[in-house]
Amino acid sequence: MSATALLDNSHYEQACDQAIAMCDGNLRSTIKALIMANEYLEAELEELQAAISAGCIPDTSCSKMRSKSSAA
Repeated sequence: MSATALLDNSHYEQACDQAIAMCDGNLRSTIKALIMANEYLEAELEELQAAISAGCIPDTSCSKMRSKSSAA
């Protein structure tokens, strides 16, 4: 196993520990919270994809930063 894979695994292990701790050690609550977060992100992604398909450009801090840096 490469060092990168070990680092990635450690990151996920730490993230799992943090998620479980945030739910007071309740694994069912942890899974439920992660599913809810995933559903939220999926809905947000669908909204962004629809806006882009309709020709709208989302107003994000990244686009603001790009316009400021190009003006300099």
